[in-house]
Formats: sequence, structure tokens, C-alpha cells
Amino acid sequence: MRKAYNASFTQEKYEAFKDYVAKGFNHEPRFRLAETPVFIDDELKAKLLAACEDINAVITQANFKELTKDAIKHPSLQVPNEDYHTRFLQMDFGICEGEDGEILPQLIEVQGFPSLYFFQDLLYHAYKEHFDIPDGYTVHFDDLDSKQYIELLRKTVVGDYDPKNVVLLEIEPEKQVTAIDFYGASHHLGIKVLCITQLKKRGKSLFYLDENGAEVPVHRIYNRVIFDELDQRKDLQREFYFKDEVDVEWVGHPNWFFRISKYTMPLFKSRYAPECHYLSDLEEYPSDLENYVLKPLYSFAGAGVKLHISARDLDEIEQKENFILQRKVHYAPLIETPSGPAKFEIRMLMLWESDQDKVRIVNNLVRISKGEMVGVRYNKDKDWVGASVAFFHR
Repeated sequence: MRKAYNASFTQEKYEAFKDYVAKGFNHEPRFRLAETPVFIDDELKAKLLAACEDINAVITQANFKELTKDAIKHPSLQVPNEDYHTRFLQMDFGICEGEDGEILPQLIEVQGFPSLYFFQDLLYHAYKEHFDIPDGYTVHFDDLDSKQYIELLRKTVVGDYDPKNVVLLEIEPEKQVTAIDFYGASHHLGIKVLCITQLKKRGKSLFYLDENGAEVPVHRIYNRVIFDELDQRKDLQREFYFKDEVDVEWVGHPNWFFRISKYTMPLFKSRYAPECHYLSDLEEYPSDLENYVLKPLYSFAGAGVKLHISARDLDEIEQKENFILQRKVHYAPLIETPSGPAKFEIRMLMLWESDQDKVRIVNNLVRISKGEMVGVRYNKDKDWVGASVAFFHR
């Protein structure tokens, strides 16, 4: 499949593919789109599903809230009206090669916060439309098709509310790298994409002003605000603060951003989860620190991650409780491209419906890389890298 895809690839197809994506939600993405999707065989698919099951066994257990009670470090970050479980769940797996040559997914991160659910559906259609994707291959799971997938997102985000009373909340959404996904949510669900500065408050009620200046009540918030960024934006003039007691329902309650995060990583014991420790728990450092990576608990987009660390680096950290030490994994260069092999990580996108006791895998997101880490700054001036999606046999 890989050889056939590469042989039929043309730059003209790729340009048409990018135009299709830009026209989908009338917005050109601010990140690089990979020239190729990833094709996953049944063996790796089975391992990915088993890995998700291992991690979910921890997250879905009855005492999970007790296990993560210290995840929210400061009372000012505690948001009222937390629901019983997260609605959104993602797991990032690096596709790695073990010591015996076995290809294994290795958990890089877990996230209780919405991801690019709407953009990934557009990307799926773009690859299908412009490249030769074999019949019987899909990005979805659980026998979902694209229409059912969007309907499931509608049920999760909008529920029984009028879409005009549901808002996607962000900080200056039009400036965000992921803006295309916000416009996808608006396109499919008819909800308002709103900057937090536009959210008005009167007593316990929230509202926004429509294009005619009329007040529109907000009953539900699809939250895309990340606290790290909000904390840095002291310049924002706003009426609403997350700690406020308001009559609103959250879809993706902000507390889950902390509870299911890097903070949770040391809780997982699985062949699919590399060894991980809270830095503050270590009485002595591992003797092979060159095989570990240091990650701050509270950052996003890879900020603050240190790949090369020494004992002195760790000694100089004052707030050790805010860091984890995770065993490095080695991504396998499995994707053949015209300009050399590439590696990838896959994010399994899940939904946990309010009336269900089980998490449902619904889609995926792939990032292809040729650099030391997955990310734009490690892949400058490289081709066949960037945002993508994985196709599995049904």
C-alpha cells in the first residue's frame, strides 16, 4: 500500500488536497499538512486498542477522582460544577521499536481536553478525495461512518440545547493555530465561536451579544481555553472568570484538563506506557538519566520539555512536584517517503458520553516527523511531515 501510494503521488494532487482543506471551513490551516496519511496494519491496530484499554482501566475506575485530587495545585484553578467524568479523552502514542525489534505503541501523553475532532474528519475526506485510498479503509472506529461520527459530536457538544445557546470558548480564537477546528465545529454544529472577552455576565447568568446587539443566553460551554495561556494573558478585559459560580453546563469541564494530563502519567503500569515518576517522589535519580526526558506538568505544545538532562539540572529545580521524569522512547522510522524515512505518533480520539460507562474510540490524529521531536520547530524545511491521519482496515 505504501509503495502504491508513493508511486501515484504527484505535487499537483497535493496542492489540490491543500486547497480542498482550506475551502472546507473557509480557513487555511496554520500548520503543515503531510503529503501522506499513515496506513496501519491489523497487528498494530490490535496493539493500539489494547494500549487504550490498559490506560482506560485506570481512568474509568471508581476512585480516579481520589487518585487525582492533587492535580489541581491552586484553589483559584478549581472550577465549580465538575461533572462525574470527562467527555473528551485523547491518548498520544509514539510508534516505537522495542529492543527485540517489535513495533509497539508507547504512551507519550494523555489528555482530558478536546482535540481536533472536526478538522480530522475534513482531513479524512481530503485524503480520500485526492489520493488512492484502498476500499475498506477508514479513520473511524466502532463501525462509525463520517455522518454518524458528526452526529455523535453533536450529541456530545450540543445535546438537547439550541445551538445558539452553546458557545465554543477560546482566547482570541481567530489567532489560534487550531482555529480551523473551531470553524469546523461551527460549520457542523451551528454553534458560536466566542472569545472569552465577549462572554458577558449578570449575576449567575452568562450571555453574548449577537450581530444585532441582542443578548443571547449561554447554557453550555464547549471549552477550548487552556489555563496556561489564560494565566499569561493579564491584558484580557473580561467579565467571566472560571472560578465564578454560574448557571452553565460545561462540555469538557476545565478541571479535567488537570486531572487527565501529564499528572496522570505515573499512574499507568502497562507494556504500552514507559516508566514515569513524579520528580518529587524520587529519593535518587536513575543512573542512566540520558534515557529519560523531563516534562513540566503544566505546559502545552511541548513547552519546557528537556530531552537532554543531568543530575545538576534536576537539583536546580525548586518545585520538583511540578515535573515528571519519563523514560525515553525511540520512534521507529516506519514510513517510507521519497526524501527518506519518517516516524509518527498517533492520537487516539475518544468520547465518553454522559450516559455511558465506557469510553468510545471514534477517530485519530497523526503527526509525522523527521526531526528529534514531533513539532514544527524540529521539522523545518522538511517534506512529508506534519498533520495527518491514520487509515485502518475496517
